[in-house]
Parts: sequence; structure tokens; C-alpha cells
Amino acid sequence: MGETSGEGHAASPRVVFWYHPGMNAIRNRRTLKALMLALAVAAAGCSSAPAGQGQAVHVVLTSTCMCCKGWVAHMRDSGFAVTTEEVGGDALGALKREHNIGPPLAACHTATVEGYVVEGHVPADAVARLLAERPAIAGIAVPGMPAGSPGMESPQPEPYRILAFDENGQMTGVFDRR
Repeated sequence: MGETSGEGHAASPRVVFWYHPGMNAIRNRRTLKALMLALAVAAAGCSSAPAGQGQAVHVVLTSTCMCCKGWVAHMRDSGFAVTTEEVGGDALGALKREHNIGPPLAACHTATVEGYVVEGHVPADAVARLLAERPAIAGIAVPGMPAGSPGMESPQPEPYRILAFDENGQMTGVFDRR
């Protein structure tokens, strides 16, 4: 560190914090700080944090449907604050009609979250995306009960689509694919 050059001046010490073959050495603290900040941001983006942030989800279901209870557990495990309402008779059908959810969109349970309708076995991360993006739609649905969807876990999952729909119950597009 206290080396001198041939002219009698003290040479600036060359500090190398990290070196990897094939990369230039990081030669100053500013570069090191920028790299560490970039790594921290990248690590935060790869977080396995829950999808929900405590948003209230109200689920209407029948007491006999175990897959609905599996979906409720999936949503709770993903960070949503879920309340359930078990109904009998045609109460669930009446709710679906109120939200214009016809047979092409229908599944075994219906949920509401922050003004949106979530029909069926929609994954929690898709619900979180819906709430983050806030598209001009009435809701999203996974029609039927596809194997491999949350609550319908299966060793042989099948591909399925998450559909967006409007207030009239008309499909407006594919929100996501799994």
C-alpha cells in the first residue's frame, strides 16, 4: 500500500473487492455498491412472498364441496384474508345469476374481492395480478374444475385458461394460461 512510483510519489493503492475469471475486477466502492443494490433488487423480485397482501376475499360455496375448501386454503396460504359463506339450495346459483356467470364461465364456487368476481379455481397469483393491474373487467374465471388448479391438485395436471369477463358475463379474453 505504501509503494512509491519511480518519481517519488506515493502510488494510489488499487483496491480490488471481487474478481471472477472472465469479468473485470470491481475497482471502486461505487461500482460495488451499485452491484450490491442490483443484486438486492433482483433477489426481491424473485421472492417467494405470498401473492396476497391481506386483501379480503369473500367466498360463497356449498358445504359439500371439498375442492372449494382446498381453494380457500390456497388463498389463505397465499396471504389473502378469506371469509366463507356456505349456502344450500339455489343460493349459489342465484349469486352466479346476479353476476351474470353463465355455464361457459361457471365453476363450483364464487368469490368477490375489491369489486371483482373470481369464479372457480383461479390461482392466487392471478388474483393478485388482477388487483395490481385493475383492468376494466367484471372478473376472472376458471370454468369447471380442471385437474391441477388450486384445490384440484393432481399428479396429472391439465392445461387451463383463466378467462376475463365483463358485467354481462361475456368473455373478453384470456387473462392467463396455466
